[in-house]
Amino acid sequence: MGIQFGWGLQMANMSSIYEMLGAKESELALLWIAAPLTGLIVHPIIGYMSDRTWNRFGRRKPYFLVGVILSSLALVAMPNSSALWMAVGLLWVLDGAINIAMQPFRAFVADLVPEKQRPFAYSVQTVLIGIGAVVSSALPWILANWFGVVSDSADGGISRSVVLAFYIGSGVLFACVLYTIITTKEAPPADMEAFYRMKAERAGLLAGVKDIFASIGNMPPRMKQLAWVQLFTWAGLFSMWTYFAPAAARSVFGAVDAHDPLYAQATEWVGVCFSLYNGVALVMAFCFMALVHKISPRTIHTFSLLCGGVGLISVMFIHDSDMLLFSMVGVGIAWASILAMPYAMLAGALPEGKMGVYMGIFNLFIVIPQVIVALGSGFVVKHFLGGQSVYALALGGASMVVAAALTLRVDYVATQDALVPEAAH
Repeated sequence: MGIQFGWGLQMANMSSIYEMLGAKESELALLWIAAPLTGLIVHPIIGYMSDRTWNRFGRRKPYFLVGVILSSLALVAMPNSSALWMAVGLLWVLDGAINIAMQPFRAFVADLVPEKQRPFAYSVQTVLIGIGAVVSSALPWILANWFGVVSDSADGGISRSVVLAFYIGSGVLFACVLYTIITTKEAPPADMEAFYRMKAERAGLLAGVKDIFASIGNMPPRMKQLAWVQLFTWAGLFSMWTYFAPAAARSVFGAVDAHDPLYAQATEWVGVCFSLYNGVALVMAFCFMALVHKISPRTIHTFSLLCGGVGLISVMFIHDSDMLLFSMVGVGIAWASILAMPYAMLAGALPEGKMGVYMGIFNLFIVIPQVIVALGSGFVVKHFLGGQSVYALALGGASMVVAAALTLRVDYVATQDALVPEAAH
């Protein structure tokens, strides 16, 4: 919940922060590249290291602690950026730190939960993620409309409601993750002698790099199938996070530029929209907790991705701000499934001793499409879409529809009593 508080503030506000500091709309995707590039580096490394860690603090928890301290400091600094280059640099720090804290959580759940309960457990995790995302996304709007915090800034920079939201988010992030660290026990490796022998045999940087690349080459078949689903899913999501705010500001609110008062209103409303899709995801997570015992995660994921794709495509036809909320319902259904079902399908196909590194490698297929979108979408929007970012959202929706079709190819079956993945073949 705490980590999602940090992500939620970033996703809803970074594009508008960049534009308030002078960025052009065609530059936004490239400026967002910090998130996927840091993930590309951090996920496999932290996953590999956490598999090989055991001390009095635990296996995954030491990484939670380091990540949350750095993330909280970066959240405080971000809204105080006085120039675009400063905000860009702080985003690199924030994303690197928050990825260190976030990456081990998927393996953390798989470590502690029996295989038959993992679909349910990941749905529970989605509930907590949803709570954090709902509140954080809407926080600037809440501060402005419920507590009278002025939306604009006296110096024409980042609005006061956004600044205060980041301060609050920093505190919530730190408190939540610290609570998990204090109250959760991790089990030591079952065979400590074998664990230390494995560490000794694979000691050193070169051995670690070789092991990570060997694991990539030996991915289980189901993981390879899910990788394609993730590629198209996250290309669509990254398009939404990058372009939804400027698209809504210009296409729906009619803002001329980032310093138009209508733009600040649009930014706050985008936060409400993002809060809604996270709220829908929260409700759907409860639904999925009941459904996973009756319906295969593959079926749930296929339907959910279709809903998300339709939701993003529909934005192209909307000119009333209230109607954006209906689009976000579809996105929320997809988001609930994205946070749980791929991992529920994947976990049973992974060797227990390499859960962390394989979860880290799997996350590469989240960040790779984001890097591609970040590097190429600005050029596409500027030269092929007439500078209209709303069309980039529609392309993101189409990408989610493709992901839904690819989900049908995943080799996964469920027993009648519980959803237990079949052996990889």
